[in-house]
Amino acid sequence: MTGFVNEWAIIRNTLVPVMKDPHFQSEQADEGLFGMVVQIKGEAKDGWLYVKTHYDYYGYMHKDHLLIDREEALRWKEKANHFLIYAMADVMAEPKYATYPVAFLTRGALVQVEDKIEKDWIQVILPYGRKGWIRKNFVRKMEKISPQNHENQLRENLVDMALSYLGTQYRWGGKSPMGIDCSGLCSMAYMLNGIIIYRDAVLKEEYMRKIEREDMKPGDLLFFPGHVAMYIGDDRYVHATGREGSVVINSLNPAHGDYREDLAKNITGIGTIF
Repeated sequence: MTGFVNEWAIIRNTLVPVMKDPHFQSEQADEGLFGMVVQIKGEAKDGWLYVKTHYDYYGYMHKDHLLIDREEALRWKEKANHFLIYAMADVMAEPKYATYPVAFLTRGALVQVEDKIEKDWIQVILPYGRKGWIRKNFVRKMEKISPQNHENQLRENLVDMALSYLGTQYRWGGKSPMGIDCSGLCSMAYMLNGIIIYRDAVLKEEYMRKIEREDMKPGDLLFFPGHVAMYIGDDRYVHATGREGSVVINSLNPAHGDYREDLAKNITGIGTIF
């Protein structure tokens, strides 16, 4: 394999499917968001590239979705430290709505922020060099809070982020307010708080330790066969479920109206980063 192997690239489109196999009819395994940087690990036919994400997930992306430029990608990786916190937003050509959009972003998209501010708008740089404007309160700097020194605040932030996806449609492999799956929901809630966990519904010890149910607190994760959810307190958890087709809240308590017996009786593990 030659050509693009071991190069770095920036996702240049709003949402990019990460496929299990190198073709458009493949099962979607993951989803890349605008501005994320990937490393190309291999090449397949018809423009498909085998990539590694910054959270150590692998799959196939088509090259048309990528800006393949090692120098620019590594620079972007350092400079693009703000993400879209709002569910979805247009990046406008000027600091006003009465103009035209230059990009459409979803929560989690990465941008570089300029110091230039006009009223409620802030200028951002996109990975292909285009500049635009977005509402100041729509973006947030990516900051990591120490789990050891700020546990209560981080737990609250994790739950708030997961709950911000309530009502989002279920999408296998999805990771955005356009559609999200169970592990996408949990991993994005952590990622947008500066913490990387495993993207699939598996409790891996290198990312979090296993705890007993009586030690569970908000922000910890509940694992079931092929499924994962975030505990939010009061015996309840938030999760993206194909049964309801969206992100919902259910309970572990049989006395609650939102109790789900099939999940409550099949917990395989509980994980925490704390």
